[in-house]
Amino acid sequence: MRIILAEPRGFCAGVNMAIEALSSALAVHGSPLYVYHEIVHNKWVVESFRRKGVVFVDDLSAVPEGAHLLYSAHGVPPSVRREAQRRGLKTIDSTCPLVTKVHREAIRFAREGYTILLIGRAGHDEVIGTMGEAPEAIRLIETTDDVDRVEVADPLKVAYLTQTTLSVDDAARIIRHLKQRFPKAVGPPRDDICYATQNRQEAVRLLAVESDIVLVVGSANSSNSRRLAELAQTCGVPSHLIDGPEDIDPDWFSGDQTVLVTAGASAPESIVEECVRLLRDRFGASVETRTVCREQMRFAVPEV
Repeated sequence: MRIILAEPRGFCAGVNMAIEALSSALAVHGSPLYVYHEIVHNKWVVESFRRKGVVFVDDLSAVPEGAHLLYSAHGVPPSVRREAQRRGLKTIDSTCPLVTKVHREAIRFAREGYTILLIGRAGHDEVIGTMGEAPEAIRLIETTDDVDRVEVADPLKVAYLTQTTLSVDDAARIIRHLKQRFPKAVGPPRDDICYATQNRQEAVRLLAVESDIVLVVGSANSSNSRRLAELAQTCGVPSHLIDGPEDIDPDWFSGDQTVLVTAGASAPESIVEECVRLLRDRFGASVETRTVCREQMRFAVPEV
């Protein structure tokens, strides 16, 4: 067996920033420390912080008045910020700056009188946060059929934004369809889909053609991890989204295959290493790292 380790993979700058912020907050303030939603969408990261006394909540009523509360990397709607202030919570904002950018674009477009078509996945934490910035102006678009059905006040005043962790190809297809119906539609100055999502997808696109099977390390509720597994399937290569080595089925492999291993932007490198170790031990796999691009992005950790 030959393993190709895709690079880049795993933690992005936003995830690193959020995890560092939570670690620092624990060191300074101790536990219990509260986080609104999961800090990132990965079960290993969440469980490791739970063991240290972090309490993840989906409702601020579960947070005692005056407690420390950290916002997850996915961002929150203004209503949550107002409620936290009303309850006297000491908040720490670890929203990814690339998500904050989308929030600001939504506010700007709404102020300028646009109907905003937000391309994203219903129920995702990031989408909920973005829609909360201008609920009266935003319409959620998940498919090209949604584009056909959506009603807008003025077809000449349509703007579009995207969730940062979408499939690049899916988003591009929906945007093309959107512009066919609304030729005057305007978008953000720069792509909303984050650099890390694009880079990890490009690595899979380029390396899957050399592979017989693709393993994507990431949790099922991680949007960008699911998109990686779907992209591999689109390339005609069987793929499996796995949380860790315990999810690997030896029957997937014949022993002489080439296996591409990558990881979503919220998956720890330590879990990737455990998966690779299992394949090396069981199949005597050789390992080769293939670098598609190098990432230099860093985000400042918020004060805690």
